[in-house]
Amino acid sequence: MPPARPRVVHPARRLRGELRVPGDKSITHRAYLLGAIGHGDSRFRRPGLGADTQATAGVVAALGVAHGVHGDELVVRGRGLSGLREPADVLWCGNSGTTLRLVSGILAGRPFHSFVTGDDSLRRRPMRRVIEPLRAVGAHVHARANDTRAPMAFAPAGLRGACLRSPVASAQVKSAVLLAALQAEGPTSLEQPAPSRDHTERLLRGQGAAVATDGATVTCEPNEALAPLDFDIPGDFSSAAFWIAAAVVHPDAAITIRDVGLNPLRTGLLDVLHAMRADVTVEVERPEPEPVGTVVARSSSLRAADAGGDLIPRLIDEAPLVALLAAHADGESRLGDAAELAAKESNRLRTTAAALAALGVEVDEQPDGFVTAGGQRVGAGRVDAAGDHRIAMLAAAAALTGGGPVTIDDADSAAVSYPGFWDDLAALSK
Repeated sequence: MPPARPRVVHPARRLRGELRVPGDKSITHRAYLLGAIGHGDSRFRRPGLGADTQATAGVVAALGVAHGVHGDELVVRGRGLSGLREPADVLWCGNSGTTLRLVSGILAGRPFHSFVTGDDSLRRRPMRRVIEPLRAVGAHVHARANDTRAPMAFAPAGLRGACLRSPVASAQVKSAVLLAALQAEGPTSLEQPAPSRDHTERLLRGQGAAVATDGATVTCEPNEALAPLDFDIPGDFSSAAFWIAAAVVHPDAAITIRDVGLNPLRTGLLDVLHAMRADVTVEVERPEPEPVGTVVARSSSLRAADAGGDLIPRLIDEAPLVALLAAHADGESRLGDAAELAAKESNRLRTTAAALAALGVEVDEQPDGFVTAGGQRVGAGRVDAAGDHRIAMLAAAAALTGGGPVTIDDADSAAVSYPGFWDDLAALSK
């Protein structure tokens, strides 16, 4: 296959429009997996069908669960945990860490052998944080590189409840533990250093599971008789964030995003924008099972702000945008406690700094974040997205308010989470 051609993004005279972003990627992953282990047909409107979630779809199919998209509705014909079949081949997770880590929780308690892997990027990402808690509840799991990297192999095991503590606040680790806990004998609890996104807990409760949350600790009772699900998947806040950031840094912008997910454990960027005095209005229109509403973002005069601590798990996917916002703010901004960014699809600390440096914006990379001085101007240049969808979209958002055209290599990586990104960019910048 010939290499994808780079894309060139030109500065926009103005940004105007109203849009709906793709269905939430995190929730769509869970729709496939929790629908698969429920009993009966689960129905989800407006799923996010990027490359990552299609990796989960492939894994679910390999476990014997039929599914299909009809119009804007995803139907997953759940077989229950006991109805999953031993896969005939290696389970391929592509570039999706969510797929690999969450399905590990399911496989940990199944009475068959399985093997999971992914592409080069995924095989470089840390897996010990999932392997150790799964082993603590009795899973038989093995991995390469001294049990730190995929591929991973699972053997039949009887799981037991346990009280666990995770050194990181990770929704993926927590979800893997919860999915294993459903199959254990006795309750399982997991304490984290801070709350992380709670999509799995919300959906499991909707299926009848006993899942209790107390601060940053979650406890799950065994339950292999989960009900099917039926709900509308909200728009992905992490996708909406690029338009919100582009609007507030652009001198002539007003963008409305409808039906977007506003789960407070996902919207830490809104807290940063509030601290920066950005002109962003938010209206929650439906609180359950996931908060959904409308966000309107307009051109703003920003002031510097710092982000760190418990805020980081709530904005981990949007952290690169903090550097772009900071470059347009008055003063110096710091983002810290985000060493986790080094273990994403790319080292996002490094690729964020490199992408903006290619456009003339200086970002001081730190071991756990970055420092960015305000009052900088984005220029023309060439950015290598390094196979990371969020870096490709960061470069595009920066280009819209820059001083010249920006060429983005590997721009098609945006399709991992946002297949229609370039079409929406063209519509907003007409």
